[in-house]
Amino acid sequence: MRKIRLVEVRSELAAGTRGASMGIDALKIASIKRHSNFFMRFEPVSVKDENQLLFGDSQFDFAKYGEGVFTMLNRVCDTIADLRSEQLFPIVLAGDHSTAAGTICGIKQADPEKRLGVIWIDAHADFHSPYTTPSGNMHGMPLAMVTAMDNEACEVNDVEEETEALWERIKKIGGRGPKISPSDVVFIGVRDTEAPEDHIIQEHGIRNFTTEEVKEKGVETVAKEAMEVLKDCDQIYISFDVDSLDTSISMGTGTPVANGLTKEQAFDLNRELIKDKRVCCWEIVEVNPTLDTENRMAESAFDILEATTDSLIKNF
Repeated sequence: MRKIRLVEVRSELAAGTRGASMGIDALKIASIKRHSNFFMRFEPVSVKDENQLLFGDSQFDFAKYGEGVFTMLNRVCDTIADLRSEQLFPIVLAGDHSTAAGTICGIKQADPEKRLGVIWIDAHADFHSPYTTPSGNMHGMPLAMVTAMDNEACEVNDVEEETEALWERIKKIGGRGPKISPSDVVFIGVRDTEAPEDHIIQEHGIRNFTTEEVKEKGVETVAKEAMEVLKDCDQIYISFDVDSLDTSISMGTGTPVANGLTKEQAFDLNRELIKDKRVCCWEIVEVNPTLDTENRMAESAFDILEATTDSLIKNF
């Protein structure tokens, strides 16, 4: 059995709405309601956050709170690299999705020679850069960070030199150069993208298993086909954003999008994907109880978290 370590990342600097930093504690409340001992079973590691920066104004229009995001990515990278170097399996509970870039950088830093694939279960592609972002919120940029993609062909923003310098520093976290190839990214449930992201998806032939495809083919087939796309990868990281779920159950997140996965589909999908022995890290992000009613989003997310962890333990 793999030795699991919970990693708690309460950063919400990169989100457009406040409250994602409280998602981890909402998951813990959900576990109490379920009479679960989940949070007693695994030793947690807590990464210090920089959320106090939110009391001031952002320095960068196209990379909001970018200096704080840079700090957080470095901290997460170092934490994950240390755990992977000890052959531990990180299950990451995070606030906004930007810190997933730190997770990927940490995996790569620990095993720089291993080819890393990413399964991104999300309503959004998160492939924006400061040059293309419509909002400046950096939770829409983690995959651009780790693929070191500016996408200047689709540039719409006049980015200042200070922001450009910050972006270059972010792309070097965990080592120079791209940490993954865009062709080693698989999307599941992505359905809300902008034109610059569509350009990247089409240019690199990134596979997106739509919610309709999940419904038609079934979870087991989609999981098998997703892993087949990544057959040449040595390691696989799975990132599960709760906004991949349908809005009927995912109002407790910052950017809900209609026509998402059902809870049952997400439950079964993550349980199935994590059975692959190349999976080295699993992450859940963007639970925001301030946007929720009666903690329902966190309860659904906790059920998926516990079931996925149990599947990991059972299959190793």
